[in-house]
Amino acid sequence: MSKPSRRSRGSITVQDVAREAGVSAMTVSRVVNGGTNVREATREAVLAAIAKLNYSPNSAARSLAAGEATQIGLLYSNPSAAYLSQFLIGALAAARRAGCHLVLEACEGERPEEQAEATRGFVQTHVQGVILPPPLSEAGAVRAELEAAGIPWVSVAMGLPPEGSLNVRIDDFAAASAMTKHLIDLGHRRIGFIRGNPNQTSSAERYRGFCAAIAAAGMDLAAMPVEQGYFTFRSGIVASEALLDLPEPPTAIFASNDDMAAATVGVAHRRGLHVPQDLSVVGFDDTALATTMWPELTTVRQPIAAMAEAALTMLLEALRPGVQSEAAEQVLAHQLIVRESCAPPPRR
Repeated sequence: MSKPSRRSRGSITVQDVAREAGVSAMTVSRVVNGGTNVREATREAVLAAIAKLNYSPNSAARSLAAGEATQIGLLYSNPSAAYLSQFLIGALAAARRAGCHLVLEACEGERPEEQAEATRGFVQTHVQGVILPPPLSEAGAVRAELEAAGIPWVSVAMGLPPEGSLNVRIDDFAAASAMTKHLIDLGHRRIGFIRGNPNQTSSAERYRGFCAAIAAAGMDLAAMPVEQGYFTFRSGIVASEALLDLPEPPTAIFASNDDMAAATVGVAHRRGLHVPQDLSVVGFDDTALATTMWPELTTVRQPIAAMAEAALTMLLEALRPGVQSEAAEQVLAHQLIVRESCAPPPRR
């Protein structure tokens, strides 16, 4: 029996069109939605592929063209309640100003097949674009499902986004380097570091910034003890216990987020250490937790709410016909916030 030359109209996906045209699924979506930030040759190739494959855009794209209310999805899974709270505040505020609907959905599974299944279910809610905060911004299974469904997405805090995708982040490398330099300037020469979850590129960038600052100061990186964390309070306890159990413990600990830094302060207090007189502790993010603990935490201010707002705005610009998108990536400014949790090292 001869093989059919093409599949039925209903089974053709954006991914098929993208493959035929030699472009990304995001580009196909922009063409379908009437975006102007597409080269004419690329647009013609996409339209030719659509005609050849007899592709029919999904209902979400058609509702956008008809001017109906836009539904933006936010698929989240974050171990830090403080981070997620600030992110939702920013996203909800931006959605209210833009007059669009924000649809929230948790994705608790960590295995790719679980994430893919959750995303397929989310797609059925007819969202027209999706915001992916960390760690789902790094989840390939989630992005693949959205691409296959022809739904544009914007990642947040992703260090190495796919070419042509939308992304909002800060310069994690520069921020971590500045914080490390601050500890060095205070006189610390043995600084412990608690890494973030290895499934996120921001974790690697923060550690890279730490290493760069140590090297720039002419210090021995091998003398700086490092423990693995996972951005959770519990992992911060385990990591800081390991650092403080060393024969020569560090005089300062730089944790890759505020949750792990708060855990470190708690461990220090339990051991009878005074922060910052005996041990300096610094974090990253400047969530509400940083100012509700004692002592208040020196940290890097990551504009989490503003990043959520920027992500939603970028996504709406990419979705609306005839609107020129300014950039595929926005890098927002960070700030070093110095409070009471760090001081010069104790004299020994």
